[in-house]
Amino acid sequence: MTTMQTYRPDLASDEREAFDKRRQDDKDKPRQFVNFAFYKVDPLYRRELTETQREEAVEEFARVVEGARQSFLIYPYTTLGVRKETDFLLWRISYNLEDFEQHTAALLRTTLGKYIETPYSFLSMTGASIYVAEDAEENPDARNKIVIGGGKFVFVYPFVKVRPWYVLSAEDRMKAMREHIRVGHKYPSVKLNTTYSFGLDDQDFVVAFESDYPQDFLDLVKELRETDASTYTERDTPIFTCMQQDLRTLLSHVSGVAPK
Repeated sequence: MTTMQTYRPDLASDEREAFDKRRQDDKDKPRQFVNFAFYKVDPLYRRELTETQREEAVEEFARVVEGARQSFLIYPYTTLGVRKETDFLLWRISYNLEDFEQHTAALLRTTLGKYIETPYSFLSMTGASIYVAEDAEENPDARNKIVIGGGKFVFVYPFVKVRPWYVLSAEDRMKAMREHIRVGHKYPSVKLNTTYSFGLDDQDFVVAFESDYPQDFLDLVKELRETDASTYTERDTPIFTCMQQDLRTLLSHVSGVAPK
């Protein structure tokens, strides 16, 4: 096995072995980076550019997104008319963190890119959860990979637990989460995607719930508020209600031109 970089030259043999095993596990079971990038278009874009220029800008921006799909996953959602501070979401999933930087740089070089801001962007990674391993039917290793359910809506928010949660015993945390999971199972129309942000971003987790039924998600969240685990929540806002939409239709709407 190839020796890999550490920042401690004095590793004992057992520490080196554990480190190398961790790196080999990374190779055998790679985890994905996940980014929820929310964009807002400056109204000057619709005022300063002609309709023809904006139609061309839609095509240019769409080609950059489609080109990136050769390397990693991108799912577009509209928030237009739902949240005033954002117009659309690009849900990006890659095994390489550098992809997000390179893709963003390419977007900023487009005509539309000169008029967009990113009021919110959440970074996280996939990983196995100790709370669902015993309940999950699939191989726990599958938790290292996001599998989009394809729901019409996705509800996204950053999630932070209070610090006392992390000093509870494993048994007490598991007990609280079993109740949480039991409530979730009552809503089979809602698919949960949990990713982890510890040390990568300001939140502990980013959660993305997919569903075709907003009313089911509303009832789920309302019921979860009554569980013991919810008393350990420090922050679970802002919440974004996003609608899956064809990329060019989405871009046309924010550009003030008719979709083609």
